[in-house]
Amino acid sequence: MSPTMTSLRSPSFSRFTSSNSASISHPVEIRQLLYSCNGFYGLSSSSSSSSTTSSSSSIGRLVFSSRKQFLSVKVQALAAETGQPKWWEKKAGPNMIDITSTEQFLNALKDAGDRLVVVDFYGTWCGSCRAMFPKLCKTAAEHPEILFLKVNFDENKSLCKSLNVKVLPYFHFYRGADGQVESFSCSLAKFQKLREAIKRHNLGNFSDYSSSVSENVEDSSV
Repeated sequence: MSPTMTSLRSPSFSRFTSSNSASISHPVEIRQLLYSCNGFYGLSSSSSSSSTTSSSSSIGRLVFSSRKQFLSVKVQALAAETGQPKWWEKKAGPNMIDITSTEQFLNALKDAGDRLVVVDFYGTWCGSCRAMFPKLCKTAAEHPEILFLKVNFDENKSLCKSLNVKVLPYFHFYRGADGQVESFSCSLAKFQKLREAIKRHNLGNFSDYSSSVSENVEDSSV
């Protein structure tokens, strides 16, 4: 056998080739794994090679840290909401009433007399309803002479169906013997439409309303 063939079959050469194969294959796999993780976690790529154990442990710590931060933010958000009223439960004042039944709705219209009544049909899941609700509360605070009724669509479906309410948010305007004087759908971008309707149908003003209230108080004290 030739010396060349003997050297190729020698154990030292075999160990050399096998050790080189092992040292090359693992860093390639780790770099591929890092590259795939970079896009997901928003990390910058690194060209430096490291051992299999250190690279794997770094990725493990990174994943654990990301999950921990996510859970921390989620817990803080839940804690912030605990104990606070939901957006539709907030009220601007005594002239904004939540309607829970058809009977209550009819009685509210009856008791309003000649006052303008604005009915807000909304859904707790309606993004547009939620967006415009703060402005509606502000408007109610600016007009204590107007009665604002809030009707939850999901809790009063039979009432909404009888009033032909099919789009949210939706508004009805009522005034005394005239009954329903106007109705339309509205959004935050078109909130001026609601203000203009109030100007058209709000025949009284705050001073008149204050005078009538004081007169009623004086009459009851006699």
